[in-house]
Amino acid sequence: MKVIAFIPARYAATRFPYKLMQPLGSKTVIRYTYDNTVATGLFDDVIVVTDHAKIYEEIISNGGKAMMSIATHESGSDRIAEAAANIEVDLIINVQADEPFVTRQPLQDLIAVFKNEAQVQVASLMKKISNTEDFHNPNIVKLVCDKHLDALYFSRAAIPFNRDIGGSDAAFEHIGIYAFRKKALLEFTTWPMSKLEQIEKLEQLRYLENGIKIRMVETDINMIKIDVPGDLVKAEEFLGAEFRGLGV
Repeated sequence: MKVIAFIPARYAATRFPYKLMQPLGSKTVIRYTYDNTVATGLFDDVIVVTDHAKIYEEIISNGGKAMMSIATHESGSDRIAEAAANIEVDLIINVQADEPFVTRQPLQDLIAVFKNEAQVQVASLMKKISNTEDFHNPNIVKLVCDKHLDALYFSRAAIPFNRDIGGSDAAFEHIGIYAFRKKALLEFTTWPMSKLEQIEKLEQLRYLENGIKIRMVETDINMIKIDVPGDLVKAEEFLGAEFRGLGV
């Protein structure tokens, strides 16, 4: 099975413009993500797919692989589907460009699902939510699953709501790293944006609304996502702790 990691890298961002080119330690955010993805040793290839020459040059000039998008895309999945369409690949991993500290274990667990279960077409990661603030934060996407760990729904709202205590000890945060069989990803791009996807602004709901299950894989790995400038400060602190032997 040929497995390729694609990193969709959009230059502009509403909450934190140009975040992928921000310095993080001795590198930019996008280079940290790329280098750490390569360092897992799990992939036949790792490719950044971007809409901007600055990101393209950042990766290429440092010995990496990158592609420029041709069309304008609404989602990262659409962007990597364009890149993957003419590439021989069986399993596509969508690594989020703004999660620079990606590690081997959760990606390995994600890939294993496809090796063990032929019926799985799409999979992603989740992590238990441990505090009330995160549970009620609309920037943190929550989800609920069935007993087979297939996602039932994703939402920015606090789900599942526990009517007795006003919170939930069964809440999971969606970690936005996806794995697709190539056919499933290419089909995704042929469907119009779905109603719930438009409401929640969550592209994964397009799969659920079209009857495609998303298998969820639980992880306890700490993922730091760069959404706003304050997240970059946290990432710098994490990086400093890692160098001192206190992190990871």
